[in-house]
Amino acid sequence: MQLIVILAVARLGTWVAGRLGQPTVVGEIAGGLLLGPSLLGRLAPELFAAVFPPAAEPTLKVLGELGLVFLMFLIGLEFHFGHLRDMGRTALAVSVAGIAAPFLLGLALGRLIHPYVAADLNLTGFSLFLAVALSITAIPILGRIMMELGVHRTRLAVLTISAAAVDDVLGWILLAAVTAIVATGFDPVPVARMLLLTLGFGAVVWLVLRPPLVRLLDRLLAGGRELGSAPLAMLMVLILSAAAVTSWIGVFAILGPFMLGAALWDQERLRGVLVWRLESFVNAFFLPIFFTYTGLRTDVGALDSGLLWLCCGLVSLAAIAGKVGGCGLAARLCGLPWRDSACVAVMMNTRALMGLIAINVGRELGVIPRSVFSMLVIMALVTTVMTMPLLRRLMPGTELAPGHVPR
Repeated sequence: MQLIVILAVARLGTWVAGRLGQPTVVGEIAGGLLLGPSLLGRLAPELFAAVFPPAAEPTLKVLGELGLVFLMFLIGLEFHFGHLRDMGRTALAVSVAGIAAPFLLGLALGRLIHPYVAADLNLTGFSLFLAVALSITAIPILGRIMMELGVHRTRLAVLTISAAAVDDVLGWILLAAVTAIVATGFDPVPVARMLLLTLGFGAVVWLVLRPPLVRLLDRLLAGGRELGSAPLAMLMVLILSAAAVTSWIGVFAILGPFMLGAALWDQERLRGVLVWRLESFVNAFFLPIFFTYTGLRTDVGALDSGLLWLCCGLVSLAAIAGKVGGCGLAARLCGLPWRDSACVAVMMNTRALMGLIAINVGRELGVIPRSVFSMLVIMALVTTVMTMPLLRRLMPGTELAPGHVPR
């Protein structure tokens, strides 16, 4: 019953979002908000409790996270990473600026609003977790937006998705450090271990796993053959194994599949087969569950005063100013034209739901209140809703413009 309701409402939401010129994810998150305590839970609490009992939450969570795992592999596979040969330095600069600027603004904002939204919670822990949540770019949503616009094979798209990938690695390492500070006191050893293991896993994927996998895929797909059930199952085992490794490392499960897909970015036949076999089902089934489930856990009614709504506005403003300002300035200083720099900044500003993962950790540690969780969901929606309209205005004159042939 839950899946029927979620998929139907998510599909309706994506249709409405498409009519409004928004990415599908906006409709899916909005559908979750409508089905959750923000609306249905208030208008019909008995119906809400009957359809969405707490006991079913783990199942929805697992299905949603499976969707993210497969999506991240497809995103890595879809992007033209050959452009990084001449854009790697710019991607790194954009990523570091995209972490540092919103993190510093988040720290300052945390200290400013703490007396009003979390006076009974630890100031340092609250400020640090808020800063981390504002710093992380949402690769899955950013990737979906780029693919919906048809710009994912351009240099600017690869620059941005690469910066977002580095951004996420730094963000999860930062999250681990902040968690250590709050929970046990700062210990640099786990942070260094996480960084070294992530780099080591990336080296194994590219240098050890990629060569035999490419040879095997060439043999399996020779002569235009399709990928059979057994090879597809083995590929899924690899994807899930990559997710398990990075989950064990502590940098979040979706990074492993992304790295595996990126290692196979130049396998055109594999990409063509998997877009037909896997991508449609992931987008139609798994991802609506993930985004709708997150909306189900959010109660906008927690913001029950003008002061809390003012704080919510400040959270969104700090998030936007930090990402757009930091990433745009870094791209411009690295030599990109102003319009290209603005496109990169707007795309990097897409938060969607990745920052909410950090906030969930903060809630479990007791340093993030329910009202701030709702503020972060609203911030995620605002920054994602901004992306499409701003990109469409900025794209003319850049390689993202419709009809431009990627180099």
